[in-house]
Amino acid sequence: MVLNFVRLLLVVALGFLFSKLASKLKMPAVLGALIAGMALGPNAANLLNQEILDAPSYQCLISILECGMGLMLGTEMVWKRMRSYGKQVLVITLTESLGTFLVVSAAFCTIFYLTGVPVFLGLIFGGIALATAPAPALSIVTEYHTDGPVTRTLIPLAVLDDVAAIAVFLGVMSIVLKQTAGGNIPGYLILLVVLFPILIGLAVGIPVSALLRRNEDKKKNAIIVLLGVLAAAGLTMAANTYLMPFPILNFMLTGMVYSAVFANRIPEERLDQTMTVCTPIIAGCFTLIILNLGAPLDYHLILDAGIFTAIYILSRAVGKIGGAAIGARMSSAPATVRKYLGFTLMPHSGVSLVLTGIAISSLTGSFSQYGDIVRGTIAAAAVINEVIAVFLARKGFQLAGELEAAQPVSNAPGASESLS
Repeated sequence: MVLNFVRLLLVVALGFLFSKLASKLKMPAVLGALIAGMALGPNAANLLNQEILDAPSYQCLISILECGMGLMLGTEMVWKRMRSYGKQVLVITLTESLGTFLVVSAAFCTIFYLTGVPVFLGLIFGGIALATAPAPALSIVTEYHTDGPVTRTLIPLAVLDDVAAIAVFLGVMSIVLKQTAGGNIPGYLILLVVLFPILIGLAVGIPVSALLRRNEDKKKNAIIVLLGVLAAAGLTMAANTYLMPFPILNFMLTGMVYSAVFANRIPEERLDQTMTVCTPIIAGCFTLIILNLGAPLDYHLILDAGIFTAIYILSRAVGKIGGAAIGARMSSAPATVRKYLGFTLMPHSGVSLVLTGIAISSLTGSFSQYGDIVRGTIAAAAVINEVIAVFLARKGFQLAGELEAAQPVSNAPGASESLS
């Protein structure tokens, strides 16, 4: 236990060093942390070994950090700032999510039909492809202090995209289970995936906002906010464990709802002061989460990547970029959002690896042989895509003219005016 804790501290320290080195080389710091995760994980140096990754205490820590990341998202969802572009976010989320599902599913259903593989497996690839790993793109937002229409659209979309992905995936698994095991996923489960985080966020956010309104000391308020994160994460863990058939609730959604509640119920100046104290802690959350994203990735899979991996990466890119562009045009979003938002949605591991595990477990009996196709394709795509995606995300912000903005996103008052 003590040895594993020392290992974890060493991994975090090395992750920071890799991040600093990447910055020195004029690359995104997130790429350094991602490479550190792969290099130190069980498929390479094994410093961050599988025993640590599987430990309940470690999983609990990651869940808390994901909930903490939600602070960055929710505190930007102040109604006065969002009302002019909130509808845009919903439209774009819908088009890029469904667009990705349709493009990837169509590509794989066609290939499987021509090669004699059960066609319904193509829906699994489409369902998994929706998921976005928001941490890499949001790390770039934090590192470079990006600000502008693309950044302000991405921040709330980052979590909504994963919620849409889980909902669509559960629908897909209902079809798959009918084919493989004669079972089904109840429709209410999709509702619970959204409902539980919202209810938990409200339950914690309302009393926390009351405390923040009464207290003017920013350090004490920061402590209150962070204790609220622990409470929200704990309740989400309990719901995941005792109320869900498998742990699929989104901790970032809980954190986002929780922080959006108090962000809209306290004075804006007090919110900015409190988040100034919390920002370095959120940055630390990013580092360990990126290390955790990189650890399961096996760089050897790059050499084993085949045609399925190439098709998956390309069709997913077409769905994300094309779907975001269509949604942005439909909702009259700024030109930079239409052109470049899709590039920031490429990061993919994280939720996708969880969904892959669930999908493989459903392929039983005579269908179990196809689990290797799903596992191999998604795992190889995760490694290749995650490295490429960091550069694409940074390039998207750069082309949109949002790198090195005048002030951090969390301190950008009146953000919505430029979108009107």
